[in-house]
Amino acid sequence: MPDRSRKRPRDANQLGKLIVDISTGAIEDTGENPGGERKNPAAVALGRLGGLKGGKARAEKLSPRQRVTAAKKAAKARWSR
Repeated sequence: MPDRSRKRPRDANQLGKLIVDISTGAIEDTGENPGGERKNPAAVALGRLGGLKGGKARAEKLSPRQRVTAAKKAAKARWSR
């Protein structure tokens, strides 16, 4: 999956120049989003919290029959590859 948080040049020549500039110290690679935009830590924490409890909360809401159906569908998708 591509890392969309960093905007690197798609052109091979421009990407090569960027790598050389970073390695020689001509420019500094901050690892941040372009423009120095930072993510709000509170929003990141809130999103992570929802992601951590999402699957468990969904499983509790499903009936046993629905969980079995979902598990069979997932297993079929995994083993069909």
